[in-house]
Amino acid sequence: MRQILTTSLLVLGLLASALRAEDGKLEVAGLTFQYAAPWAAVESTGMFRAGTLAAKIEGLEKPVEAVFYHFPGPGGGGGVEANVQRWLGQFQGTPESKREEIDAGGKKITLVTATGTYNDGPPMGAKTPKADHTLIAAIVPTEDSNVFIKLTGPKDAIAKLVEGFKKLVGSPFVK
Repeated sequence: MRQILTTSLLVLGLLASALRAEDGKLEVAGLTFQYAAPWAAVESTGMFRAGTLAAKIEGLEKPVEAVFYHFPGPGGGGGVEANVQRWLGQFQGTPESKREEIDAGGKKITLVTATGTYNDGPPMGAKTPKADHTLIAAIVPTEDSNVFIKLTGPKDAIAKLVEGFKKLVGSPFVK
């Protein structure tokens, strides 16, 4: 009986995950982000991840991931400028970069794009330099803190996702 119940709960969990992935919505910190192909929801692994979307790009062995982070509470995750500088600091030397503000339904979203040699790896671990990589990241305000969304990958692959990424990060505020 216990095995049947466990199996039933597992199946229900998988069905719920599949439904969430198919409906094109990702809930993070009380915000509903809407996405379309080539994005698909995947399991979030790793510390501090509040959600993950993956996009399979032709010519790439592995999908690229847009990772959502949320640190609840005032000041959680640091301020806008500290995060912009941290992201730029993940490159060797000074990357080619730009910063812009997107108005989404009256909310100001900070968007950072940087291209160069990206030092890939965990925050406190060994890094692997990856030439010709682009980072595009957004800081999305919530009632009590921010949601941080970061996408990195080969420059040409990320270029194909920029417009969809901008639409994604503003989607909770556009009706």
